[in-house]
Amino acid sequence: MRIVRLLRIAGRRRIAISALKVALVVGTLLNLVNQGGNLLDGLPLNTTQMLLNFFVPFCVSSYSAARNEMQRCDEQP
Repeated sequence: MRIVRLLRIAGRRRIAISALKVALVVGTLLNLVNQGGNLLDGLPLNTTQMLLNFFVPFCVSSYSAARNEMQRCDEQP
């Protein structure tokens, strides 16, 4: 099953840590863009949106790294 293999690879420590770093940088930037007005005006932040701004880049980065790893392994003789 390709999806199980993909998830197993994405869960590897090296990939997860790398994806976490990407998510912290990209998520912070997305939150500043999407909620900067609220932050500057002293209004409350949307917690759901804030979490998604970190979760989506984490998922994209994990998926991309896992796909690359799968392709690299499949191409080896």
